[in-house]
Amino acid sequence: MKFLTYKVGERLTYGSVVEGDELRFTDIGAIHGQNLKHWLNEGALDQLKKIASDLNPIYSEDEIRYLPPIITGEKIACIGVNYAKRNAEYKDQSELPKYPSLFLRYLDSFTGHGENILRPPESHKLDYEGEIVIVIGKKGRRIPKERALEHIAGLTLMNEGTIRDWVRHAKFNVTQGKNFERSGVIGPWMMTYDEFEDFNNLPIQTRVNGEIRQHDNTSNLMFPFDYIISYLSTFMTLKPGDMISTGTPNGAGARFDPPIYLVPGDVVEVEAAGIGILKNGVEDEIIH
Repeated sequence: MKFLTYKVGERLTYGSVVEGDELRFTDIGAIHGQNLKHWLNEGALDQLKKIASDLNPIYSEDEIRYLPPIITGEKIACIGVNYAKRNAEYKDQSELPKYPSLFLRYLDSFTGHGENILRPPESHKLDYEGEIVIVIGKKGRRIPKERALEHIAGLTLMNEGTIRDWVRHAKFNVTQGKNFERSGVIGPWMMTYDEFEDFNNLPIQTRVNGEIRQHDNTSNLMFPFDYIISYLSTFMTLKPGDMISTGTPNGAGARFDPPIYLVPGDVVEVEAAGIGILKNGVEDEIIH
């Protein structure tokens, strides 16, 4: 089942996705209050699915505004350079790493599906990175690898927009270039864990203006989902609603010769794992 967070006018709510000739959405928030993270905290995702199955959809896509599916999670952890072909793009790092690279992002550096991401005036080197994102559904610390997948509530998608020259402002960190406000997108929704047969065999593709730029499969991850969850939980407590972005394939704009960065009017689509298509446009940020 698929769950999303959205706005109707100025009202914030959440519901499930009903697919047919057109997408329609239930409004669980209007009846039960709370938010998606509440049900994850309570370990009540199955109860939420039952509630959703008993509701009729009441909104169409043109009546809502998408938000990231989880807007009250504590952490967004991002794994860098995780696909083997992506690692090979780095001439000084072609050997397989011993441990995953990691950086953190803040929620306000993202917007929702269908919204434009912003190219800031400080740099025109805005790049795309299509990624599959784990949504944590069960709290855990020092989680054994063999139990790690039990902590997944579902998966969503990310265009992990990056300001390329700003990731090199400091010697050892990339945080600046990864956290420009509304430079990335998460969504459109979370598809629950039980919809996936094999987390180690999920295709992912990124298109810019219809042209395929990235294409890979999670079978080529150097650090698969179970390892990532176990590793991160060694030093942080993973909590319901936390999100973990699992890395982007090769083919980002910075790797072309010359680089191809995003410009206003571009349209980026990330499609993966049967979750759906995450789509966004690009516009320049206006400074008031």
